[in-house]
Amino acid sequence: MRGDMPGGATDWQFHSPAPVQSANPEAMIWLRLLNLALFVLFPLAWFAPLLRAGLNLPLFGMDEISVVSGLQALWETDVVLALVVTLFAIFAPMLKVIGVALIQFGLLRRKVLPALNLLGKLAMADVFLIALYIVVVKGVGLARVETGWGLYLFTFCVLASILVGILVGKRERG
Repeated sequence: MRGDMPGGATDWQFHSPAPVQSANPEAMIWLRLLNLALFVLFPLAWFAPLLRAGLNLPLFGMDEISVVSGLQALWETDVVLALVVTLFAIFAPMLKVIGVALIQFGLLRRKVLPALNLLGKLAMADVFLIALYIVVVKGVGLARVETGWGLYLFTFCVLASILVGILVGKRERG
């Protein structure tokens, strides 16, 4: 019977994980706010200009390139690479933010935190690839390339997501 659990709790109440607790509740509030802010900042970073390039840039015939515009161009030329970039740049970071939020509010078990942290590191691979692309294009001299504010925002979002995952993990251990 469902009400036969200790204290009259139902099955779902008895097995539901507790929210992440801390000796410093104010720090936990800031971590939650930072993580929830990433729900807004990541999509903004996807549409923000990552870089500005001359018209002779291979694969992209535009002045400003964002994650979304780059993905649109990739879908026309290389579907496999477009799938990989979509996974790393969009799905991995958002799944991590959602997962950490669920842990923070006690709706997901903390055992999944290592897997969520791996998702954050996969998103960091995107930042590395963008930086590598800029260095290669500048080195070859194919075009003039300048970084845009979106690259810094995207990098901040990825690093903030990694930091939140690490700090939530530390709070869990002690």
